[in-house]
Amino acid sequence: MSRRLVRRDLLVGLAIVLAGAAFGHDITAPAPRDPLATQFGGPFALLDHTGKRVTDADFRGRFMLVYFGFTRCTDTCPVDLPVIAQALDGLGPPAEKIAPLFISVDPVNDTPVVMATYVANFHPSLIGLSGSEAEIAAVAKAYKVHRRKLSQAHHGPGEYTIDHGSLTYLMGPDGRFLTLLPHRTSPERMAAVLRKYLSGP
Repeated sequence: MSRRLVRRDLLVGLAIVLAGAAFGHDITAPAPRDPLATQFGGPFALLDHTGKRVTDADFRGRFMLVYFGFTRCTDTCPVDLPVIAQALDGLGPPAEKIAPLFISVDPVNDTPVVMATYVANFHPSLIGLSGSEAEIAAVAKAYKVHRRKLSQAHHGPGEYTIDHGSLTYLMGPDGRFLTLLPHRTSPERMAAVLRKYLSGP
């Protein structure tokens, strides 16, 4: 991912934090509902890495920890997915209340079989989700995730990489947005934020 796009992700996260402050609370801790809760997320229907059709409603009652990426990613995903895995392990049994979702931004290549092998490298609870181009476009739009195909000089015909968002989204048991965690958040920080929400108000 280019430095410019990483900075854009960080600016989005900063804007949310500043907006949270304007509403008089820290968005990394449980807080009353406010207009920020409608900023990200929405219904989706995708295929999980076992080939099963799932929707956002299947995860009701659990927190969703949502990350967008793709299996051929060589920069951000290999950094952020281990952080998610370590944070979940750090939580212990309460991590069962969280559904960690890895949503592909490259549906052409990321079939359920490919996703199954990939997510198994990071954590047994990690759920890989993909779908048609239209389905991925819809969920990326709902979460305001940018994704852009890039062809580079060393690529052959039809080869490409993808610039994509690197924020991690925490959604509540009701499916509503709670907070954002930026790229390169430490496992300890992520676990601490998750622990606050899991403990409730």
